Amino acid sequence: MSQIGRLLGIARHARPRASMEVIEAAEITLAGGVTGDYRGGLRGKPYKRQVTLIERADWQAATEEVGQVIPWQERRANLLIDGVDLPQVPGARIRIGPDVVLEVTGENDPCSRMEAIAAGLEAALTPDWRAGACTKVVQGGAIAAGDEIRIEEAWPSHSERSTTSATSAASGSSSARI
Repeated sequence: MSQIGRLLGIARHARPRASMEVIEAAEITLAGGVTGDYRGGLRGKPYKRQVTLIERADWQAATEEVGQVIPWQERRANLLIDGVDLPQVPGARIRIGPDVVLEVTGENDPCSRMEAIAAGLEAALTPDWRAGACTKVVQGGAIAAGDEIRIEEAWPSHSERSTTSATSAASGSSSARI
């Protein structure tokens, strides 16, 4: 059973340390991530941090913990989502709108830059992937604020994968003997 949520916001920055620009719609490409965001096409090839996502509830919890109201784009994530829990397993797939598919590559670790925004914010973003997830683009397309987000492959936990792999390997070897 898949989770369904909404894309609440899109942000990008044209160069390192530039202010984040909040936009209503964007094109997501295999080569460049969010069009106009310098990080998506870094080094001229796709890489594991093309598009970053953060959950609205996680950002809110972190900012409440430091006692400040801070706009979400200050996190410097590309996409603000609501209504779904980001999968915390590399390989999980996230669909946005009818076309875009992103693959989780890892946690988007909070950086010391968050401390410059508010004392304690880096620590408040550290537990349970609160700072968000990094993804690479599997399938590009157009997205817009309000689009549906669906977690398509919330991969099983490590122990479940180990059991599945062992079972598959065992059944594979037994079927080879048939």
